Amino acid sequence: MLEDMYVRGTQVNYYFVCKTKLWLFSKNVSMEQESDLVKLGSLLQRQFFGREEKDVSIGPIAIDVLRRGDEIEIVEVKKSDSIEKADYYQVLYYIYYLSKFGIKAKGRISYPKKKKVVEVRLEENKAIEEVLEKIAETLSGEMPKPEYKSYCRKCAYFEFCFCG
Repeated sequence: MLEDMYVRGTQVNYYFVCKTKLWLFSKNVSMEQESDLVKLGSLLQRQFFGREEKDVSIGPIAIDVLRRGDEIEIVEVKKSDSIEKADYYQVLYYIYYLSKFGIKAKGRISYPKKKKVVEVRLEENKAIEEVLEKIAETLSGEMPKPEYKSYCRKCAYFEFCFCG
């Protein structure tokens, strides 16, 4: 599964959020850099994890916060838990990715505004490998038709999908 090594965590997250967003982002149609919500997320990360090692890139993955100890801990900082399943699989993918290099890690999703923390551990590879296969299937086809969801209006791709 060498192709798994080139998937980014954001793509795993987008697979659960919106297949159209996943497809566009993966084809280098990136609109996130203009998003105020993305900028707010970066501010939250800096505020709550000031001295930690932040924005660590390892190959195609970019981890918000990395803590070193007996076991590496990956921390993702999220503004809201409204797409918690997507956040969970994103962190699970980071742990899976590191495991391919023999690095044992655990994960944590921090929702500072809610004072909520979700622990993530890689128990088996099967679930994340299935997701990676489905991502590959999505990206090999035509752009999926946008499906309107309650959070679409806040998305950086909203105008692309629904105002054209």
